[in-house]
Amino acid sequence: MENAERPFKDQMREQKLFQSRVIACAVGVLLLTAMLVGRLVQLQVVDTQHFTELSEGNRIRTAPLAPTRGLIFDRNGLLIAENLPTWQLVAVPEEIDDLDGTLNALTRLDLLTDVDLEELAGSVRSRLGFERVTLGNLSESQAARFAVRRHRYPGVDIQEGLVRHYPYAGAGVHAVGYVGSISSDDLELIDRGEYAATSQIGKTGVERSYESVLHGQVGYRQQEVNAQGRVLLDPAMTEGGENQPTLLTRWPTPGRHLILSIDMRLQLAGARAMGVQRGAAVAIDPRNGDLLALISTPGFDPNRFAAGLSRNDYVALTTDPDNPLFNRALAGRYPPGSTIKPMLGLAALHHESVDPHEDHYCGGYFRLPGSTHRYRDWRPQGHGAMNLHSAIVESCDVYFYQLAVELGIDSLGSSLTAFGFGAPTGIDISGEAAGIVPSREWKRQQFANPADQVWFPGETVIAGIGQGYTQVTPLQLANASAAVAASGRRFRPRLLIGTEDAVSGAFEQVEPVEADPVHVADESHWQMIQDAMLGVTNEPSGSGLTAMLGTPYTVAGKTGTAQVFSVGQDEEYDEDNVDERLRDHGLFVAFAPFDAPEIAVAVVVENGGGGNRAAGPVARAILDAYFGIEDHGDSYD
Repeated sequence: MENAERPFKDQMREQKLFQSRVIACAVGVLLLTAMLVGRLVQLQVVDTQHFTELSEGNRIRTAPLAPTRGLIFDRNGLLIAENLPTWQLVAVPEEIDDLDGTLNALTRLDLLTDVDLEELAGSVRSRLGFERVTLGNLSESQAARFAVRRHRYPGVDIQEGLVRHYPYAGAGVHAVGYVGSISSDDLELIDRGEYAATSQIGKTGVERSYESVLHGQVGYRQQEVNAQGRVLLDPAMTEGGENQPTLLTRWPTPGRHLILSIDMRLQLAGARAMGVQRGAAVAIDPRNGDLLALISTPGFDPNRFAAGLSRNDYVALTTDPDNPLFNRALAGRYPPGSTIKPMLGLAALHHESVDPHEDHYCGGYFRLPGSTHRYRDWRPQGHGAMNLHSAIVESCDVYFYQLAVELGIDSLGSSLTAFGFGAPTGIDISGEAAGIVPSREWKRQQFANPADQVWFPGETVIAGIGQGYTQVTPLQLANASAAVAASGRRFRPRLLIGTEDAVSGAFEQVEPVEADPVHVADESHWQMIQDAMLGVTNEPSGSGLTAMLGTPYTVAGKTGTAQVFSVGQDEEYDEDNVDERLRDHGLFVAFAPFDAPEIAVAVVVENGGGGNRAAGPVARAILDAYFGIEDHGDSYD
């Protein structure tokens, strides 16, 4: 066994095995090489454009450039909303070691006033460390105060910017509106890309309604950045050098300028005449619907919002009992009082409910048949014999009590609706109220209790003098007065009459829009009503004589007094012993010149008393300004 033969080594077999393994390895290497080459071809040839774009996206950042907001002018070319250079206090978070301490120090320097420091600090920390965050706007004195102390506050600097400015402050704020910081609600409505470089947006008035026209289009500038996003190169050029990348810039398109129908002469005159009184005044051109003045008092300074209104200041405005933020001209709803008597007289003529020449006796009160309740006239002793003309001239309540009963609430309501009452006029800014034109159907829809849905005859009586449920806005009242002046022709009130390209100056006119006219059975009825309104301001017994005494132009008008609360049957209204906010509202409507009306005015003075005394002087001031008369002496007395 020990001498048993060992098998010989099979060299041929081993050689074949070795060769097969070499071949297998070679095939594997070739396959892997082919895969590698294929992948390189895929990356460097097939997908080269895709990965080049990804690389450029990491290396090149696009920074938005804010467009310049369009300017706003009045109809005579006066600038009423502009952009002024300002200083902005900015911070770079990564360069500030103690953010809270820095913000507190800036507050002690009176550079950050009435701000929530905790909220501001949170906003700064939420941004990228190298980004500049605007802390607030600075006045010239504040900027100078910081400049000499800049070395104490690393990471804080000042830069130039633009801020919206309104030269006439609050005189036209409820028409023009104002801009403010973009809110979360605003972000839901806008294209965020277009506002990437903008921090403010129109909030009310024209600034809001024509935001898309005023804003313009955002531009951009490419910047070379490193992996952390820090800017390495930011040239304001379109071409690069031999070793410099090509960085593109698309300059923003500025917003278009707006030309409004507002005449600031009238706006200022009306605001001065209103003074500290609460109320509204609207002037309109009967020929095209242009709003020449839209005044609501008290107002407020929109520049405070544009510069950055503090929370305390905003709370003070919203809690002010006079409510200066409320646009009384568009949204204030008031009983029209006797100012609608001309419209009701026209309706009675149209429906043949009265003979305009027949006299009715006014003994100081009116009673429905079978009722003992007395509906009193404003003149306790009565007016005596009254026809339609004299009833409008002297504003006889008893005549219009009877007229309303003869006309009926359905015809009365439909006639007021034809003049635009009870529905928004369609003005080109938001916030307009509809008002109320009462009717049987309206009352059924308004009240849930069946007993409250019944329409009573007495409600028709007081509707005849613009009391009861009837409510109108000053804008509706001016628009209806313009329709009377234009013998039934009506236009949609508007503020925008044209836009202008900020670069080329090309002007685009906005055409007026006609509304449904007021139809009458006989065109001569218009002249009857217009002549009666002329008598209001020109005849010795006219209720508006003193307000328009001595005008060099011929004006027609109508006074109105609206009760704020009801006086009992056996009680007397004593203005001196009534709380100021419970006193009657004073109203006045007018148009001029009588033969070819160019302007119609409606004025409401809250708790001002009689329309001739309270609202008449305001209407007179607006008309005088329109006709270029600066001083009318003591004719207001």
